[in-house]
Amino acid sequence: MEALTIHALHEKLIKGEISACELTAKYLAHKDVVEPQVKAFLSDNREGAAAAAAVVDRKLAAHEEIADLAGIPGAIKDNICIKGEQATCASKILENFRSPYHATVIDKLRALDYVSLGKTNMDEFAMGSSTENSAFQVTANPWNRDCVPGGSSGGSAAAVASGAAVWSLGSDTGGSVRQPAAYCGLVGLKPTYGLVSRFGLIAFASSLDQIGPLTNDVEDCAIVLNAIAGHDVKDSTSIRQEKKDYKKALVRDVKGMKIGIPEEFFAEGLDDGCRKSLNEAIETYRKLGAEIIGVKMPHMKYGLAAYYIIAPAEASSNLGRYDGVGFGLRVRGKDIVDMYKKTRSQGFGPEVQRRILLGTYVLSAGYYDAYYLRAMKVRTLVKADYDKALETCDILLTPTTPDTAFKIGQNSDNPLAMYLGDVCTVTLNLAGLPGISLPCGYKDGMPVGMQLIGRALDEETLLRAAYTFEQERTDLRKPLPMGEVKF
Repeated sequence: MEALTIHALHEKLIKGEISACELTAKYLAHKDVVEPQVKAFLSDNREGAAAAAAVVDRKLAAHEEIADLAGIPGAIKDNICIKGEQATCASKILENFRSPYHATVIDKLRALDYVSLGKTNMDEFAMGSSTENSAFQVTANPWNRDCVPGGSSGGSAAAVASGAAVWSLGSDTGGSVRQPAAYCGLVGLKPTYGLVSRFGLIAFASSLDQIGPLTNDVEDCAIVLNAIAGHDVKDSTSIRQEKKDYKKALVRDVKGMKIGIPEEFFAEGLDDGCRKSLNEAIETYRKLGAEIIGVKMPHMKYGLAAYYIIAPAEASSNLGRYDGVGFGLRVRGKDIVDMYKKTRSQGFGPEVQRRILLGTYVLSAGYYDAYYLRAMKVRTLVKADYDKALETCDILLTPTTPDTAFKIGQNSDNPLAMYLGDVCTVTLNLAGLPGISLPCGYKDGMPVGMQLIGRALDEETLLRAAYTFEQERTDLRKPLPMGEVKF
């Protein structure tokens, strides 16, 4: 049986085939079975979920119209603030922190009667590609529990792929929604920078971060994007535009669409099994009437290096607030400087410390021009490459990752190997463009992800291309690996 979706469950709710409370109870029961094996969640919200579901049932009983997401169990990454609930960022330094306010996306979801089953595990402060950097637990990939689910939104991806939640929210700074989606066989969307408010998203790298959905299919992705997109006066980088209904983009038609294939993304380093699935996907688009165009993007090879200068530099600044004074962990010292040192040494894990040190170094006197300023110039060139390619193409098609999910512990002592896994995703964040990952095949039983990249604020074209492929390649649909809620 294929995974249950938001739109399918919405139909069951409005037809009276199941109540929201029954639906929530069934998902909580399934979560109790799979969670000990997967460890996707850092908190449990069963009382809040039951109360939210009861509100939906009262509306249904009164024959009121309900939103697409109303009563559908979801999960929220633990760097998105929900008033009164934990927001740990999977870090010891925020282990006991409770948010005093809602993130804007949470306000939007609450207005639609969303149901959250809890907060999900992640790499500490979203710094990582495997969810092994969490201070609290390592999350497993539901497709193979010896493998990582990806990161940093690995808990959000594993929650959906294990059937414990129907949908989830993650954040994407360098691929942290798209890469876990690829590893866990899901659809993951990184929206255009500024399309979704960052207010209430605990910052890693402010010029790169975006909140995005992880879902079982493209239609669900459009539904969640409808819920969270929109201008926000609380976020100065938020884009002001007319409200769109992204479900209208779900048209099965790519005839005449120009799809660019950047040769730099298909170079040495791409696994042969992944390459085979991607080539088959390209042929699928060709048979459906799309025009396939080879493009060159010469500055992509510098993108990963630039990202790992810019992102740590911004992290160094953003994480300066965690000093043991205002909130979070405080470790007593003999004086205030000693307290700072002990708090940050004990509160931050090795990867976060590594990136803070790197970021502080590249921003320091004498090195700013040599590293940070040069990386920002490369960022401009990367953006220019995308702009030029998208002048002649409607979208670009690339791998999401060079290979399928790796074994837990495989890259733990090799940060460079871990960083190289982000080579296909980070440049999109540097350019601020939208990207979507969706399954395009399997290698040794593990999902292979395909990334589609579009012009700024043109999520509709991405969704149309992804939806068309998904509807055509029904052979790729498989049951969730750990079973599904039964009705």
